[in-house]
Amino acid sequence: MIRYLIDTDLLLYPFDVRDPRKRERAGAVLRVLARKGNAALSAQVLGEFASVALRKLRPPLPPAKVREQVELLSQAFPVFSLFYPVVVEALRGVERYRLAYFDAQLWALARLRGIPAILSEDFTPGSVLEGVRFLNPLEPDFDLRKL
Repeated sequence: MIRYLIDTDLLLYPFDVRDPRKRERAGAVLRVLARKGNAALSAQVLGEFASVALRKLRPPLPPAKVREQVELLSQAFPVFSLFYPVVVEALRGVERYRLAYFDAQLWALARLRGIPAILSEDFTPGSVLEGVRFLNPLEPDFDLRKL
């Protein structure tokens, strides 16, 4: 059973040399999730990872490395495609909860797929929107054994 949807920040931090603590922690989170088989990615998150890794990460990753990482991630985790109802639900999330569109899209996918939690540092940890809980596994007091 898929219990978690993984946000882009957890995919990027293992390559971010600016913050060794987050780099190590995000890598540990991904290893635990891959081993347990209880998390998934969205195609949107893989696209965001590729875009940021190629342009904004310092130093940026070469295209071949980004492609390799996307392929490895898609082997380690199921990848859900976006579909029309996700777009409509995301827009409802923007309107009702004032979420940024791509955050709302991730929330909508989790909600419509019945995934109970999103792992991200972009939301208020512990908050719940219509049954979807937001957790930040990068917080120092987050117990990875509970994943």
